[in-house]
Amino acid sequence: MFFQKRSISCPLLYEKIPLSTIIDDLSFIVFDTETTGFQVATTDRLIEIGGVPVKGVKVMENDRFQTYVNPERQISREIIELTSITDEKVAGAPKASEAISDFFDYIESHETVCLVGHYVGFDHLVLKSELKREKLGLKKLFTIDTLDLIGFIAPSYDMRDLERYAMAFGTRIYDRHSAIGDALTTAYLFTELLQQFKDRGYTTWGELIKATDSQMRSMQF
Repeated sequence: MFFQKRSISCPLLYEKIPLSTIIDDLSFIVFDTETTGFQVATTDRLIEIGGVPVKGVKVMENDRFQTYVNPERQISREIIELTSITDEKVAGAPKASEAISDFFDYIESHETVCLVGHYVGFDHLVLKSELKREKLGLKKLFTIDTLDLIGFIAPSYDMRDLERYAMAFGTRIYDRHSAIGDALTTAYLFTELLQQFKDRGYTTWGELIKATDSQMRSMQF
């Protein structure tokens, strides 16, 4: 007997957007997650999702998404000190699958071409692992990593820390180790990178995909 695994698709428009579409006409959601630790594929759990829209090279700061997530386990003292997220803050919050569903509804309402993050592979794994616990597969989560765009624009940089990059590129810095704070910091870094990308003569969605190719392996033309 075969058991068909249910799946949930992230409602992104990357497959429907012509490659010739100019960057100024694209809508992105920049997002970040906070967790109880780094072993998200096994023991650690999601505790916050934050997202902010970017239209072209403009951050829509007042239209942000933020939710705490109930990890159904105690948060360690180290994580509380790092994130300021306490057991009390997450006690009445939605569980992971509900919070992710709410986030995907937000994405859909913004006609988003793709998601953006800083070291976004970790955040992708967080969502994938939480849905896997509910026996759900995750499809069509299409991302751009700011690290890849930095590598294209300024390949001499070799670090991962978001705050140091924000300082290097002269962009705003919000509360660190807060999903919404880091999403906002990443959004302003991303828009600066997009502007520099455009200043180099690159203007289209197809050129942006090519420049960030290491995170675009799932793209099919």
